[in-house]
Amino acid sequence: MKSITFSNGDQMPIIGLGTWKSKPGEVYQAVLWAIEAGYRHIDCAAIYDNEKEVGNALDKAFKDGLVKREDLFITSKLWNSNHRLDDVVPALKKTLKDLQLQYLDLYLIHWPVSFKKGVSFAQTREEFFTYGDVPLAQTWEGMEEAKNLGLTKHIGVSNFNISKLEEIINSGTMSPEMLQVELHPFLPQNKLVNFCKEKGILLTAYSPLGSGDRAATSKKANEPSLLENETVKELASKHGVTAAQVLVSYSVHRDIAVIPKSVNQDRISQNLASIEVNLDEADMEKLANIGTAYRFIDGSFFTGAQSPYKLTDLWEKE
Repeated sequence: MKSITFSNGDQMPIIGLGTWKSKPGEVYQAVLWAIEAGYRHIDCAAIYDNEKEVGNALDKAFKDGLVKREDLFITSKLWNSNHRLDDVVPALKKTLKDLQLQYLDLYLIHWPVSFKKGVSFAQTREEFFTYGDVPLAQTWEGMEEAKNLGLTKHIGVSNFNISKLEEIINSGTMSPEMLQVELHPFLPQNKLVNFCKEKGILLTAYSPLGSGDRAATSKKANEPSLLENETVKELASKHGVTAAQVLVSYSVHRDIAVIPKSVNQDRISQNLASIEVNLDEADMEKLANIGTAYRFIDGSFFTGAQSPYKLTDLWEKE
């Protein structure tokens, strides 16, 4: 398996199993199938509400000798309600308890948006903190503390734009080591990718297949489909693979880690087999000129009338 490498030499397998939207009752088996298929990278988050079940699967995998802890790369994320300095380490300890692990390989700030303690999803103005209340620098200080305590080997962020990344870089004693964002041919984020590569920040692509299984309430009418796109289907036919495998391979060819989610055993294996898909320069050029621009996870659920946050707090202007 191809890997991407951190500055200290640690490696992260470039294809991982995503667990967002994997329901309790499904994610346990999905994690075991993934490990049996050869996955060594699992992406989690507290807000997915399935870390206990992921932890049970990891525990079984270790006890059955399927894999050793040191051979797995496990990521999780700090939710918005734990951004205060005093809340970061306890939140990570809760995740470790749920996952039945002694340490994470990577811990990310999930969003640059802050809720009050105990609020799972802020709806009213009173449930939000502002950047004045809880600066990102304070949250990052907690992340640095978590790394210094040995609770996670690496720290980073998710859904941050360039200005927010620069704020963290300038405020802390450590720079973010990873940025996880939505990335696919409809949203290549070239400006952000180039900035990260210049700064030595690694990248992970989420929703690489377009997240078609997310809640209907978060979809727009007539939104485009990555899996049904004619260019993607043409390349799938050319290489004798699935559209999903072309889309996973697209990130691999950009040296960007990618975390397709599935709870289907065959598709879990197919996604991992995307590493064998050899897109050539002409293929990548076609995907670069796909002619459709679209962000599936637009963050508008954090920027309503009651919120102190705006979409410009989240995204880069392409």
